[in-house]
Amino acid sequence: MLSFTYPGNLYMVIGPSGAGKSTLLKRLIAQDEHLSFSVSHTTRAPRAGEVHGKDYYFVDRDLFRSMIDEDAFLEWAEVHGNLYGTSKAHIVAQLEAGEDVLVDVDVQGALLLKEQLASAVSIFVAPPHAAALRARLEARGKDAADVIERRLLNARGEMQQMTKFDYLVVNDDLDRCYRDLAAVVAADRLRSFRRRALASDLLEHF
Repeated sequence: MLSFTYPGNLYMVIGPSGAGKSTLLKRLIAQDEHLSFSVSHTTRAPRAGEVHGKDYYFVDRDLFRSMIDEDAFLEWAEVHGNLYGTSKAHIVAQLEAGEDVLVDVDVQGALLLKEQLASAVSIFVAPPHAAALRARLEARGKDAADVIERRLLNARGEMQQMTKFDYLVVNDDLDRCYRDLAAVVAADRLRSFRRRALASDLLEHF
């Protein structure tokens, strides 16, 4: 397990594909200069508009497998037929630099990350109901009908595990969901064990 005394902390955002995680994370990073996004590795093909090194590191299966053999990932999993992984070196470098890091991760990966970094905060973003999730997946126009059905099937299994995580926010209204997500990060930063330096400074004046 990694040390939990890094200056920065890891915030894991979990939820079904189409729940709105990417939109929420982009907004949160744009509003919070102390947050950075952990770019994951994946073997899936880029979607329209996605940029290598910004949205994901798009790699082939041979390279991904070699990274597994080299213990380069904090966690990795196969999701929807593709491999996804969170770089160990990238995360540790950001945390050591005092950056708080956001990672968009699936249920399997979040549970593994929690084992690796006990202080990590897990936030599950849920759609209000299956019909809303289907509508979002269809509206974005990025997946074939069979892929959408597979994502909906996987979503049912993911929703059954949402109580394993620290926080649950429902994305039935994007603005309210964003405020809830930002509030979780703000509250976590105020926890006493994260503010040891401030506490020590305050005690010197009493």
